[in-house]
Amino acid sequence: MLLTLTMTPAPGPDQTAPTWPASDLGFVLMKHPEHLLEKTLPFGKASVFYPEASPERTTAALLVEVDPVALSRRARPGDGSPLEPYVNDRPYAAGSLLAVALREVFGTAMTGHSRERQGLADTSVPLTAQISCAASRGPAGLPERLFGPLGYAVQTTPIALDPLYPEWGERPYVRLSLSACVRVAELLRHLYVLLPVLDGKKHYYVGETEVGKLLRHGEGWLETHPERELITRRYLRFRELVQQAGESFSVPAEESGDAPPEARPRPHDERLDTVAQALKASGAARVLDLGCGEGQLLRRLLPTAQFRELVGLDLSARSLERAAAQLNLTERPELRERVRLLHGSLIYPDSRLKGFDAAALVEVIEHLEPHRLEALAENVFGFARPRTVILTTPNAEYNTAFNKPLELRHADHRFEWTRAEFRAWTQTTAEHYGYSVDYADVGEVHPAFGPITQMAVFTLVGPRDRAPASGA
Repeated sequence: MLLTLTMTPAPGPDQTAPTWPASDLGFVLMKHPEHLLEKTLPFGKASVFYPEASPERTTAALLVEVDPVALSRRARPGDGSPLEPYVNDRPYAAGSLLAVALREVFGTAMTGHSRERQGLADTSVPLTAQISCAASRGPAGLPERLFGPLGYAVQTTPIALDPLYPEWGERPYVRLSLSACVRVAELLRHLYVLLPVLDGKKHYYVGETEVGKLLRHGEGWLETHPERELITRRYLRFRELVQQAGESFSVPAEESGDAPPEARPRPHDERLDTVAQALKASGAARVLDLGCGEGQLLRRLLPTAQFRELVGLDLSARSLERAAAQLNLTERPELRERVRLLHGSLIYPDSRLKGFDAAALVEVIEHLEPHRLEALAENVFGFARPRTVILTTPNAEYNTAFNKPLELRHADHRFEWTRAEFRAWTQTTAEHYGYSVDYADVGEVHPAFGPITQMAVFTLVGPRDRAPASGA
């Protein structure tokens, strides 16, 4: 795969300033025109070089060479067939592979920072990006629909399956050219997001972390893109992830005159940040993250010295593997004395969960069948009995603000509670197991429908070995 970025001279920051020479592109990309850069990737090798570099015209080329063995070989071969390490359950996705290579070699440029030419990095300059063979699987005119609204002049040339036999038709690949006056960082971020969208596939597992990538690199342009829903759906693939990203785009506008609403973090980040602050305020030193998923709450707690022991529990072994990778437990063995990840279920007693100061259940209970809630309450509040339990769950009433009053917010949810139902269950549970309970709104609060997320903070009353109250 070959991508080239070409710059021609650009006007300076004002009329009296000199023109930026095209050769200054290297300062923004952080790659010297006279040097060849080679970087090893998990699936092959990326090379950056400059076919031309002059004040009048400079072109930087990114060549990605895919090693089929490296692409297929698993990090930890199994004990089965000798061929098992070379069997890959992920598709060959050229756009996804090229996007990862872009991030690896031009990561600093994507942030918009330049040590020696910050003025140029902040300036829109004439740029042309050309991809010799770009995967384009989808409806006709997809490249124009994706890049056109961002101000690019888009040119595509279909690539025949076999030039000698045109009757065989075309492959799902095109030669793609994009031209615009745009900041280098913006062009790189557009390519990073939209190349996998154009391809329609990714070569790696798509999990919750992809939502954060999409929102982070789509900031400032995806919100208003006319094909936002198409981009989100093809980038994230799974319905629950698409809906999670949609929460960030669908927050209702304030009804307070002409003043624009204050920008907020996306709901998923806001609830995790709120729970992290509540755990810090509780004074807890040993914390359980029950249903930890990919470890996003644990990553927020880890930098705080107050938390001497952090334990994540999840039913999904795959999620625990990704959490270990996100927490860098392999690269940082010193963290293993402080962070543990456990495979287990919340509906069975587990002696490993006893004796902790606090436990968090962030968007967990709604994934259980309602008849399992009694077992969860018994194991968390009756058996493990941490001094503090923080629980969040969606507010079903708020779904009306998404124009989906009768739908669950995610496909994997088994139920969602109104504010009254949430308070009824949490108060009954608190009384039965000897806890007090306080409530807080998390995230956007609608004047009629309440908060997007509701949170309960349980505090153990009396000794930890107190027997649960009878009745209830």
